[in-house]
Amino acid sequence: MDRFRMIFQYFQSNSESVMNGICGLLALASVKMYTCFDFSCPCLPQYNRAYGLGIMFVPPIILFLCGLILNRQTLVMLDEWRRPQGHRKKDLDVVRYMCSSIMQRAMVAPVVWIIVTLLDGKCLICAFSGSMDPEKFVGFANVTTVQLEQLLAKVPCKDDELMRNNTSRKAVSRYLRCWSQALGWSILLILIVAAFLARWLRPCFNQDTLLQARHWSNYIDMEQKIFEETCCEHSRLFAHKCILHFFESMRQEIKLHSFNLPRQGEGDEGEEDLLQGITDQHQVNKLLKTWYYEKPPLDVS
Repeated sequence: MDRFRMIFQYFQSNSESVMNGICGLLALASVKMYTCFDFSCPCLPQYNRAYGLGIMFVPPIILFLCGLILNRQTLVMLDEWRRPQGHRKKDLDVVRYMCSSIMQRAMVAPVVWIIVTLLDGKCLICAFSGSMDPEKFVGFANVTTVQLEQLLAKVPCKDDELMRNNTSRKAVSRYLRCWSQALGWSILLILIVAAFLARWLRPCFNQDTLLQARHWSNYIDMEQKIFEETCCEHSRLFAHKCILHFFESMRQEIKLHSFNLPRQGEGDEGEEDLLQGITDQHQVNKLLKTWYYEKPPLDVS
């Protein structure tokens, strides 16, 4: 039990490192899912584009939402943004910093998925083979418009009898794959350059606002964790008091069954310090309501 408590405390005290690890795992999971995914283009003019673009963009949306759900700071940020003013003013710079940090981590896995799909090229070939200009490729002459539409839609299906040995299919496929890979490498290059500039140009700007936002972001997260731990401890002690009070009339019978009950006054001092005179449900509800609506100012003087 102590080992699990130590692991839980480590995760709480290193939430930023844990979230970085979770984002990395989501990115690796996105690559693994794509490699294990059986991509089967329908090769129908009405469905090719919807299927190709759906495979390219629907899983990133799911991964993005998973990144937001798994990030504990999402709820902390929303709580800080929506909470009443109370005795503590709200700093929008802190909320913006937390939102930026959450979005950056949540976007890792979706971007990895999109880049992998573009470098592979199957999605783009499936989505845009029907939009190609047939005049750029030989082999599509002397066919009607309907036949041309069907032939272009069957470009991703290399096992189809009509397109198995068709050189024009290979040309269209290579053309679209080149564009897809070029787009994928371009996006990757842009992201790396943007990260490089953000990393190296950050010291050129004023750092005090960034440091303050980061500090109070960590403080809000830590304050929420400590408050939840204190509420859990208070709930345990309050339940302990209520149960002892309920079974007070059975004290002698419980002693006969060899239960080790604390002596009168033993261990009560620490419990009373935490309970602070709270004796009923109304007082507990009032305390929690006061914490939510009237958070105390950040002043310990």
